[in-house]
Formats: sequence, structure tokens, C-alpha cells
Amino acid sequence: MESDGPYLFDVGVVALAHAGTPVSEPALSPLRDAITGEIDGVVPYAAVVGAHHVLSSYYGFSNERASDLMRNLMDARRIHWYDEMPEDIVRSGFSLSGALNIEGWDGYYAEVARSEGVDTILTLDDDFDPVEAVTAEVVLTPEEFATLNEYLGY
Repeated sequence: MESDGPYLFDVGVVALAHAGTPVSEPALSPLRDAITGEIDGVVPYAAVVGAHHVLSSYYGFSNERASDLMRNLMDARRIHWYDEMPEDIVRSGFSLSGALNIEGWDGYYAEVARSEGVDTILTLDDDFDPVEAVTAEVVLTPEEFATLNEYLGY
């Protein structure tokens, strides 16, 4: 990571950081830095709910364990928690999604980043590349993606 942030953490990074895979460290390291206040991290509550889903549906965690992990993360007081889902941000996100042919969640995260003054979204994919005014930083290398896919059985 090139700066102290602010960085927006998307759902995939939050989930991977908690999943305990052979390649979780590249996601865990910046999240740990946000928790300790070493970087300015923005985490939408929607990403935490989504991470619970990913942990329980794809990484094999029980709902109880995924819930415990996400509640523990929510105790981090140095993270900037984005706790809103205002209509104008959602509508703008859908406009962006339609115009750029990206997923609705990606449009929403991009609009949250814009509204919060975030330049960089930490992510697992390059779907944010066409979005102006934000930079996507993919936390895994292609080799690490291959390791993750093998770990997940894909």
C-alpha cells in the first residue's frame, strides 16, 4: 500500500482477512493496520454483513463463528464505520453500475468511496478499474488467486 489512506475495504477483503486461508495475510495485514489506526480505513457495515455471508457460504464457517468474527471486528474503534445506505448513494451506485457494466455492490462501494473522500478501494477483483476518481488495489497476486481457488476447490 502506497499511502496511509483512506482505504475502503470491500466485502471480499473483509471475508478473506478472517478466513484463515494460505493467502489471507495480504487481506489481513491492511485490515489489521486499520484496526490499530496505522492507516485510515473505511468499512461499510454492508461489507461486514456480506463478509458473514461469504464466510458461511464459501469458506465453510458456521453462522455462529462468522457472527462472532464480524461482531469482534465491529469492536474496532479506529476504523471509520460507514453505517449509512442513503438513497442518493444507492441510486448513484446503480447509475454507475449500469453505465460501466459492473455489479450493483461495486457501484455502491464506489459511491461510498467518493462520498467519504476515499481514493483507494482494497478489493479482490479489478471490477473498479473503469470507475473514475477511485483506484482499485487488488490485494492478491495472480499466484495467490490460484492458491485461493485451489484451497476453495475451484
